[in-house]
Amino acid sequence: MTTTASIRDVAHRDSTPVGVIDLKKLRSAGISARRAARLARPGGPWRRVYPGVFVIQDKPPSRLQLLHATIARYGPDAVITGTDALRAHGISHPLTGEIHLLLPHYRRPGSEPGVLTYRTARMPEPVIIDGLPYAGAPRAALDLARREADPKAVERLTTLPLFWGVCARAELLAELDAGNQRGSSAVRAVLRGMDDRETFTDGQALRLLRDTPLPSPQWNVTICDLRGRRIGIADAWWDQVGLAWRYRTGAGPTDFSHLALTATGTVLVRCTPRQLNDTPADITRELVSAYTQAARTPRPKVRAVHRRETAA
Repeated sequence: MTTTASIRDVAHRDSTPVGVIDLKKLRSAGISARRAARLARPGGPWRRVYPGVFVIQDKPPSRLQLLHATIARYGPDAVITGTDALRAHGISHPLTGEIHLLLPHYRRPGSEPGVLTYRTARMPEPVIIDGLPYAGAPRAALDLARREADPKAVERLTTLPLFWGVCARAELLAELDAGNQRGSSAVRAVLRGMDDRETFTDGQALRLLRDTPLPSPQWNVTICDLRGRRIGIADAWWDQVGLAWRYRTGAGPTDFSHLALTATGTVLVRCTPRQLNDTPADITRELVSAYTQAARTPRPKVRAVHRRETAA
């Protein structure tokens, strides 16, 4: 007789690194579907996610486990799009309740709770990240934007890949032209009317930091004193040393709000969007030097509060 412990060992050996296993792998491991169903009963050591797909644990699956289970359920030709794909590409966006999945047009998928499927004749080339197939950032953002009725939500979703510096506007336009035109008019209007310099400033900042040895900062924060009183704002903030970078906010010649920040001992780097675009090497050197300076001095007695969710 096979014990539960040995079944768990075999299942772990044949499951994904996150503990998801399907019936095909179970059968190859010598575990019957009936036995798997018993293990996944209430109070048992496993959880059933979808028909024939299990997690080898007795608690609800994580989002990552759900993604692996969804691919196991729908097959290797499925591609994850939407919010999960954006986050896989490093773009911060609140998770949707449902997992968005692209399937070839000839598929007749069954309906599963928590999964929203789109059948398409234009399947994207998947980008494999941590063993999962994702749509590229332009496709993922446009798949979300096309479903939105709120113009502000359409604008926000359309510009997210640009804000995070993972693609150019031309890539979004190419994706838009090649795809389904339903729901594309609002997206096209956003792309046509955007100010390139303002839109790409944040993406340029992200790309610049990737070429430095600096750790990742927090983005778009309000700097407060220890009592919570507002002192100033920072587009990027390194909390561990008290370094602030302002390239969009308060960069004009008549702005003096930086004085309150520097009075706390905060090390501050200021530049304009034009300087960020025209002289990135100079800004890089200034940031590295400022970080070194901040690390050598006592950290200011301030704390940061997020102004909006734009970075992880």
